[in-house]
Amino acid sequence: MNNKQVTFSIFFLSIFLLAALRMNGAETNENISPTTWSYQECLNYAIEHNIDLRRELLTSESSKVDLEKAKAQWLPSLNLATTQGFTNYPKDNGNSYTGTYGLNASWTIYDGNSRNNNIKSSEIQTRINDYSIESVKNNLETQILSYYLKILYSKEAIEISKQALEVSKMQMERAEQLMKSGKLSRVDLSQIESQYHTDNYNLVSSQSNYSTNIMELKQLLMLGHDYNFELDSLSFSELLILGDLPLIGDVYSTAISWLPTFKSSTLQQEMKDYDIKSAKGGYYPSISLNAGVGTSNSTSNSGNFGNQLYKGLNEQISVTFSVPILDKKTNKSAVAKANIEKLNAVLEHESLENELSKTIESIFIEARSSQAKYVSGLEQVKSAQLTNDLTSEQFRLGLVNTLDLLTSHNNLLSAQQELLQSKYMAIISIKMIEFYEHKSITLP
Repeated sequence: MNNKQVTFSIFFLSIFLLAALRMNGAETNENISPTTWSYQECLNYAIEHNIDLRRELLTSESSKVDLEKAKAQWLPSLNLATTQGFTNYPKDNGNSYTGTYGLNASWTIYDGNSRNNNIKSSEIQTRINDYSIESVKNNLETQILSYYLKILYSKEAIEISKQALEVSKMQMERAEQLMKSGKLSRVDLSQIESQYHTDNYNLVSSQSNYSTNIMELKQLLMLGHDYNFELDSLSFSELLILGDLPLIGDVYSTAISWLPTFKSSTLQQEMKDYDIKSAKGGYYPSISLNAGVGTSNSTSNSGNFGNQLYKGLNEQISVTFSVPILDKKTNKSAVAKANIEKLNAVLEHESLENELSKTIESIFIEARSSQAKYVSGLEQVKSAQLTNDLTSEQFRLGLVNTLDLLTSHNNLLSAQQELLQSKYMAIISIKMIEFYEHKSITLP
């Protein structure tokens, strides 16, 4: 095989390997996740990878360990102990080595029922942590909904900016022709060129907003900065945007009945009751049973090591009855603190209710306002479009001045942007109402 053949062989082998690697990489990326994501795909991915949720899962596991520890307090303790000692007698010029060995067991028979109350408190804490997991999932659902709709909004805003830029470009080209024919001054052309550059900046700004929203959603989903991320293109019907709203009182009542935050808050109060009972247990006497087996040896005694251990073998059993009399206000302080914590839990629940009422009312106000603005915006866009078309034609014929042209152009752009904003504000408000009604959030 000559050098040319070797070169060609290496060349084709390199191409083959490169193609194989690219195909394998493409298959791997495809298996990880699609390039175009739906709302549900974003939510599912976030639930699996979100750091806050994974932390809550670890906290839940930790609370289960605490529960097992609380239950284990009913078990006896058992330990093996040995002590080795050396004694020196200077006057007698002698010394001795001693050793003690013991197997000791202890079991608390009664402790003012503190153990049972601690177990019940720990059981409630595990349920509270489970609700915390659900609460994080709900937060992810609403956060992703917000980001998803913001991205769709900025995507449509880009299209509006593109259309405005195209119109500005045509107007600028027409103005250049009018100036060349002497029908338009250089100052008027400069104003139209300025409008073109403004519309171009608006387009860049819209694209920047879109990129920022994409970046924020990718961060929430724990995706890398180099991931090619797109969302499904969706269209929303006017039936959805202008749909009837439920009664605010019904939504509030439903929200309180299912939101994990409120269930957790209710359990917090119940747990504090057991904490109070556990603290009061310090006033009661405690009873414990102790037993042990022991022996010892010493070089100062006669007999070998084995005989000493055999002769020194002893067994003992005892019952300890302890009654608290003076404890430097330890129990009183513990009960007082437990009562304060219970009051804090009650106040926190009331605060949650007040905050939820404010949140839901704000959503309803925004929904009604956005729906009204959307209806008004539809007519404003129609009117602004007709005015802009007429003004543009009149400008082409030289019948209106530059100020009229730019005014109609900006009025149309402003009307389109306000319509788009009211549309998405209405959608997100309606979807949040559905969330508090405990309905599954879906996007068409």
